[in-house]
Amino acid sequence: MSKSFTFPPGSKIEISDFPTRVETGDYDKSSAAEKIQANAEVMADHARRLYAENRRSILLLLQGMDTAGKDGTIRTVMRGMNPRSCQVHSFKQPSEEERDHDFLWRVHKVAPRKGNIGIFNRSHYEDVLVVRVHNFVPPQTWQQRYQQINDFEKLLNQTGTTLIKCYLHISRDEQRERLQRRIDEPRSNWKFNQADLEERRYWDDYQRAYQDALIACNTEHAPWHIIPSDRKWYRNLLVSELMRKALEKLNPQYPTVTEDLSQIVVE
Repeated sequence: MSKSFTFPPGSKIEISDFPTRVETGDYDKSSAAEKIQANAEVMADHARRLYAENRRSILLLLQGMDTAGKDGTIRTVMRGMNPRSCQVHSFKQPSEEERDHDFLWRVHKVAPRKGNIGIFNRSHYEDVLVVRVHNFVPPQTWQQRYQQINDFEKLLNQTGTTLIKCYLHISRDEQRERLQRRIDEPRSNWKFNQADLEERRYWDDYQRAYQDALIACNTEHAPWHIIPSDRKWYRNLLVSELMRKALEKLNPQYPTVTEDLSQIVVE
């Protein structure tokens, strides 16, 4: 069975010990596409019930190096979802207003409402990743953010939000190939950004930053899932399976209608 990798809260890991590509499993590219489609249909039904129930929510959080496939995962896995109850938020460089608040302010205000599914393309973890790698804040500042993130995620969980945190794990060689394709294929030129090459120089620093964040913020209420992502279809399948399982575990139900509607005729 294809699966993501998790580890017990409080344990130490080496991110390099986790594979970015898994060769064995129950699926290939074709059968994975069929399974993803089947999952999408089940997810759409459960999402409608989640919205009608209006008591709980789900937050899918995607982190990973440049080209890891956050956009592609969202596009593939969340097909068929009603945009009324499923919203995607991307976190870029904070605005002046956002910098004038605590680092979680801009994140908390777009957390999913009850009945909704929220998707974070990058997230509050940028504030222990990029700010650390580029020394935007002192070490003491980003170090204390680990506990602040854990407290924030616990608050979300205790108030009805199920968190699914996925680290899309790719190899440096795979990133190089994906960046090169953006240069070589005319239809993909628009995706290329010179800044991606600059960030690539910090690969090792980012790996250490991700490793520390995964260890520090892997909790019972919000565990990390390490997703081997060198193969796009495998990545998409794993995230799809996680989303379906989370919705089925919630098993939302349509509200019970007590009023007798049998005699009502719309004219």
